[in-house]
Amino acid sequence: MNLNGILVPIVTPFDANNQLNEAALERLVECFIEAGVGGIVACGTTGEYYALSAQERRRVLEIVANTGRGRTTLIAGVNSMSPAEAISRIREAEELGYEALMLSPTPYSLPGQNEVVAYFKEVAAATELPIVMYNFPARIGIQIELESVYELAKVKNIVGIKESSGNFSRVVAMVNANLPDFQVVCGCDDQAADFLFWGVRSWISGGANVFPAEQVQMLKAAEQGDWDSVRRMMAAMLPAIAAMESGNYNQKAKLGCVRHGIDVGSVRLPLLPVDAQERDDFLAQINAYQVEQEA
Repeated sequence: MNLNGILVPIVTPFDANNQLNEAALERLVECFIEAGVGGIVACGTTGEYYALSAQERRRVLEIVANTGRGRTTLIAGVNSMSPAEAISRIREAEELGYEALMLSPTPYSLPGQNEVVAYFKEVAAATELPIVMYNFPARIGIQIELESVYELAKVKNIVGIKESSGNFSRVVAMVNANLPDFQVVCGCDDQAADFLFWGVRSWISGGANVFPAEQVQMLKAAEQGDWDSVRRMMAAMLPAIAAMESGNYNQKAKLGCVRHGIDVGSVRLPLLPVDAQERDDFLAQINAYQVEQEA
């Protein structure tokens, strides 16, 4: 499977009563498709999958699939606490027509590397859908070590890894390993220009909730070898992206959707909205970006 393009782990909009805002979600999918993104990741971390009921999760997957089917690549986040739970979520994604899956190691249980490998192999054997592994040790508690990546890349339907460790030496090692039919995916928005320079052409970007068209343009510039434009675009987005990466990422991804004229509401517990000062500072960075682009 070709994962190239900007793949948006879409936020889950809530209304003033903290309930799923279906109309806003549909509008947001339309907005991202119009911006030219390569795919939508539903029920990822930025989508607050952990705060959704089973019924809400299914409805989010349905709306994204019904709106985007045949128009953009559909990827379902299936992070779970056990293989059985992951496979159950995969069955739901298969039923709704999703084309690929994104899966991290199990959180909280702190498996060893042999157990990480066994987990991914068991889940992969239960489906024919392509799986993108998700390496984010700051959230999961453990890392998918390079040796495990190389072993799991041999599995036919494990087709890539979203690399969010922040350790760019890992990226260089994986790119230079030239693993067949396997893609390294940018998962650190503030390192995106570096990923692109090293030949990565897939970017699962929470920041694309804020800058979808701009990131599409940046990736196209990299494909054309226009590194001056890549640097310029990255520099323009970097203050807002750095603010997101510094903390309260999901909250700021939602705040940034104001650029599209879509009210996606706030986050749900266990997260809380940012305070007024942090909100105003982030919105000022977004507005400064707008002014710079219009100048």
